[in-house]
Amino acid sequence: MGKVFFVEPVIFIYMFASYLTSPVVQQFIYRRLWEEEYNSTFISSSNTSYCEQNKSSTAYIKQKGVQEKTSLFNMQLDLTGAVPSLIVAFIIVANSDRQGRKRSLVLPSMGALIADIFRTLISYFSLSLSILFAVTFISGLFGSMATFLGGGFAYIADLCHDEKQKTTRIAVVDLIFGVVSGLAGLSSGYILREIGFTWTFVTASLLHVVNIIYIIFFLEDTVSISETQQQAQVSYKELLKETFSGVYMLFKTAPSKKRILIIVLLFTFMTYLFTVFGGSSLFTLYELDEPLCWNEVYIGYGAAAFTSVSLTSFLGVYFFSKCLKDIYIVFIGIFSYIGGIIMAAFAKTTLLMFLVRVPSLLCLMPVPVLRSMLSKVVLASEQATVAWFSGFSFLLSAGLCLIPLSALCWLLCTSWNGEDLALLVPDEVSSIDSVDS
Repeated sequence: MGKVFFVEPVIFIYMFASYLTSPVVQQFIYRRLWEEEYNSTFISSSNTSYCEQNKSSTAYIKQKGVQEKTSLFNMQLDLTGAVPSLIVAFIIVANSDRQGRKRSLVLPSMGALIADIFRTLISYFSLSLSILFAVTFISGLFGSMATFLGGGFAYIADLCHDEKQKTTRIAVVDLIFGVVSGLAGLSSGYILREIGFTWTFVTASLLHVVNIIYIIFFLEDTVSISETQQQAQVSYKELLKETFSGVYMLFKTAPSKKRILIIVLLFTFMTYLFTVFGGSSLFTLYELDEPLCWNEVYIGYGAAAFTSVSLTSFLGVYFFSKCLKDIYIVFIGIFSYIGGIIMAAFAKTTLLMFLVRVPSLLCLMPVPVLRSMLSKVVLASEQATVAWFSGFSFLLSAGLCLIPLSALCWLLCTSWNGEDLALLVPDEVSSIDSVDS
């Protein structure tokens, strides 16, 4: 049977499985920590999850403690996977033109499969949550999403014969990201309610198995075997040296104005991605806590609302590009995100929380536009070096995680812990406990 050059199904399945488990993992951690704190089963009704709203009660203080622990746990978990994925993605994606694009697609899929298998075991056997740190680190060694996205966009770039075709196919992939995230978010709540955490992780595992089979046996590599064999004797040390030297020469040979422009665009793209995706990860914990007290289904609805943002941003780029310069489209998108995130800060009702997506309808426009601006600045001969710009920008975003990681390491080295906070405000805590008693 002949193989095909059709990578979109791979992207669809991988992103669906990833977005399916993303909110589920956060809820799983929240519920486990909640049950450990209260020593009882987590309560969830058809409309809301249990959360105490009496600020003077001990239950409320414990509830806030659970949310704080969950937030810190999730941040540490993300940092654990960011560091190895940063290194692995840089090596694999940058050298995929010699070793084939399929490697940068199949390795992250295998890493995600391993992660979901271990999540299944942790959920089924009620194992310690600390195991998740080892699982996340191992998954990061396979490259994680940064490697997958870089390899996916590089694969698509190989198939395109002109800039117009490349722009169209990349825009379609961006649209797939939005639609898939919405579908996965919407279904995650119902799947979680009907079959529970364990079988939700099993479902994601099966999706990754299907993806791996498709990549290995049905997807044709855009880099021919003969070209790969010619480069087979090149060591990883030499490949890494060539990678860094290629990036170095790009900046060294470019005029100063061009260097500044590339750096500013990369920094803008990197920080905006970091802000948008980092901010969106806070929504689940915010929605679980009072005053919203959402359950898994409502959280799925909220994630599904992101689909409308992807569609409207896609249409916004299409229409605004006909009458506005790229930089003005980016401005509109950034202000759209600012409006939505500020509104979210003051959303205290379910209706208002859903309406947060209205001012954010164009917030994803800067992503494809900034990528397009980068491709216009870099010459075609140089894009041999930066064909994986999308993945590289994600890597730089992951690199920013080293800042909070350093801060956490300092706290660890100085033996700082949560009990130190209680020592700073003993009077306030004791007074609240006395009121509750």
